[in-house]
Amino acid sequence: MARIQERAQHKRTAAQRHESVARVKSVRRCWVHESDSINTHLQRTMARNSTVSPYVGRLGRSQLYSKKGGYKHTGRKPAAPVQEEPVTTKEKVVGGAKNAGKRVLPVNKAPRFYPADDVRAKKVSRKTPKPTKLRDSITPGTVLILLAGRFRGKRVVFLKQLESGLLLVTGPFKLNGVPIRRVNQAYVIATSTKLDISNVQIDDKLNDAYFRREKAAKVKAEASFFADPANKAPLAESKVADQKALDKDVLASIQNADPVMAKYLSTTFSLSKGDRPHALRF
Repeated sequence: MARIQERAQHKRTAAQRHESVARVKSVRRCWVHESDSINTHLQRTMARNSTVSPYVGRLGRSQLYSKKGGYKHTGRKPAAPVQEEPVTTKEKVVGGAKNAGKRVLPVNKAPRFYPADDVRAKKVSRKTPKPTKLRDSITPGTVLILLAGRFRGKRVVFLKQLESGLLLVTGPFKLNGVPIRRVNQAYVIATSTKLDISNVQIDDKLNDAYFRREKAAKVKAEASFFADPANKAPLAESKVADQKALDKDVLASIQNADPVMAKYLSTTFSLSKGDRPHALRF
């Protein structure tokens, strides 16, 4: 009985062995067939490149690009799609025996009047405004020297940069008479002196629109010639209040910084005979 069971077990093991061998052979055949098809496909698509292994060519993409002369076709553009010609005329049925039954009319009626001279069409600007980059030497609280304008030579305190790229500065007005104003960073010298203005509250309304001038009423040339320059419109009380509120915080920062800082800001910068601006350290 035991021998019969051993023979049956041996037969089952042999059958399983034959089945596994057959399976391995079929997988090998599929792999060989697949690799042959891959090589055939690569040979068709990459005629100048032989294969080292499936999906791996002997030459790289840049080498194959140079060998096939792909640089000759880089500048070519696809053909533009054919656009249908716009309809410019239309037919209109006209009654009457002597009117030929229909007429061909333009779709868009031509204007009755033309300008005497050719008017050039305005070109569309493709320039986009970019924010002005602030110089690295200019940071909030830096003392600047104005080089042009009504207050040239004055030392002012830089507060912030506006959206237009201009710098918002103040004297303060009590020290050197410079009010809150905008200046271009191209006309200032940034010094190494800096103030701590972290406690200064800068109102959001101090922007480019705040400094926009109001349009004055048109006055005849004769009346403006004989007008008294002393009768100028006074400064708005709101702007005077804004100046005092801002300078109050700035003056407090100046007093906390250095006892001679107020005198430094009140003095005017100038060059004497023999001074070399390029050799000065500000």
